[in-house]
Amino acid sequence: MRVRKNVAGTAARPRLDVFRSLNHIYAQIIDDGADHTLVSASDMDKEIRPTVKESQKKTEVATVVGEALAKRAKEKGITTVVFDRGGFRYHGRVKALAEAVRKGGLTF
Repeated sequence: MRVRKNVAGTAARPRLDVFRSLNHIYAQIIDDGADHTLVSASDMDKEIRPTVKESQKKTEVATVVGEALAKRAKEKGITTVVFDRGGFRYHGRVKALAEAVRKGGLTF
């Protein structure tokens, strides 16, 4: 709630929300005005899972998820987002995902 108090997504500039569990990472782009998820990606997706190897590091997996999310967002016409790290430190997997999304063409 502390983060959500300061960060909100609109239709023009939706919110990129990141959640990381012990083993997985999830990201979704949300329009808070309509309470609707526009795009999502995780390492559990059917398209991403075959590209991820068990021997890969978690930061490398986060990079793959970020690239996939950026690609899906571009297909939907989303170019700018508000980054919501969800209370996680901007370090490691969260940073890798954010940099991959930026590299994919989205701006924060």
